Amino acid sequence: MNVKKFVAASSREAWRNVRETLGPDAVILSNRTVEGGVEILAMANEEMSTLATPALATRPKRPARPAPPEGSVEDDAHGHAPRAQGAEAAASGKASPAAEARVWRNRGANSQTQAVALADVMAARRLQAAATENAAAAYSEVMNEIRQMRGALESQLAEISWDHTQKRDPYKAEVMREMLAAGFSASLSRLMTEHLPRGGDAASGLQWVKSVLARNLLTMSNESELLEQGGVYALVGPTGVGKTTTTAKLAARCVMRHGANKLALITTDGYRIGGYEQLRIYGKILGVMVHSVKDEADLRIALQELKGKHTVLIDTVGVGQRDQMVSEQVAMLSGAGAEVKRLLCLNATATGSTLNEVVGAYKGDGLAGCIITKLDEAATIGNVIDIVIRQKLNLYYVANGQRVPEDLHVANKLYLADRAFKQKRETAPFELQDTELPLIAGAAARAVNDKSLREVIIG
Repeated sequence: MNVKKFVAASSREAWRNVRETLGPDAVILSNRTVEGGVEILAMANEEMSTLATPALATRPKRPARPAPPEGSVEDDAHGHAPRAQGAEAAASGKASPAAEARVWRNRGANSQTQAVALADVMAARRLQAAATENAAAAYSEVMNEIRQMRGALESQLAEISWDHTQKRDPYKAEVMREMLAAGFSASLSRLMTEHLPRGGDAASGLQWVKSVLARNLLTMSNESELLEQGGVYALVGPTGVGKTTTTAKLAARCVMRHGANKLALITTDGYRIGGYEQLRIYGKILGVMVHSVKDEADLRIALQELKGKHTVLIDTVGVGQRDQMVSEQVAMLSGAGAEVKRLLCLNATATGSTLNEVVGAYKGDGLAGCIITKLDEAATIGNVIDIVIRQKLNLYYVANGQRVPEDLHVANKLYLADRAFKQKRETAPFELQDTELPLIAGAAARAVNDKSLREVIIG
């Protein structure tokens, strides 16, 4: 078997070398990519007979024998069957053992050749697949580098742009500094300051920001939306946000509006020591029975028994936003057999990133609204207002103390927007200098395109 190997820089050049050397009828055995170009294994067409019938090619020639007389039957000296017998055997469909052996040898040679060719093809495909994977990895690496370069350039350009803006309109830097000091995120602060009216001052700019914030806060128009409508409400949120105290404040308002016989209290807090006792004491003061449930089945039974009540308040067990029990709690309230409206308690003292996690974990299939708690303990409240605006939450109440029911107020959007900048705070060590603002503005350039800010109403 005279197999030749051709290596060239390209497939076209390799094919040309094959045709020039072996002719246009050359048989290609394999074609693969190698280092430096393309490798082709080929052989001449006339060599295929040698490859297909190796036994016949190596068999020695016998001297020609004279033909026997017509009608005679002759047996050769080597024991081969006469021609007539061979013809009869062929006519009867039976081949001689020698013929069968030659057929099987030919088949074996062809199978071996096909196996070699198939192996070469598979090897070429594996090399091609590996090359494709390497190319994809290289492409991904290049794209990541391009994205990093793009981000760095955008940040630098944003810093330069903000530096020019700060010099052209100094009051914008003052407004942004005030928003950051009030606890608002850098992205929302930059979005606001970029749309400030031209030719203003810090005072008018802050007044414009307050009006925009108030316009984007969703609040109850009056308390009757909750107290007169009634229904089943569950207060949810992490541990320590004031759910039990807020439940007692809402219960007191319901009792004052409709009487104790129209209200029912339920607690699912069987984990915290004294959790049930605290709500039971509030219920005893208000003259309302407190029911304790452990799981979805108990809650379903309790709500069925209390379906005649005007309002049912559920105090749930506190669960951290990263705990899998959050989804279990949401499922329990959703499968209680009645429409349970969930009110999320947001701790005003928490950071914006923490509050964003809390909303994402407790949102589930939708929240009826939220209540801001611990407003009196927070150094800044811009963080919680920022999250309420981003998440498009309906703000029901704000709580600013432990007194029941005095320290619970219907949310006033204008008051909250104004208080965000008047909140007494000791933030001097954390206030940004003029030289630091371009860095913050540059880092927030891409965050301004966050989908949670796309629906913020400006102007």
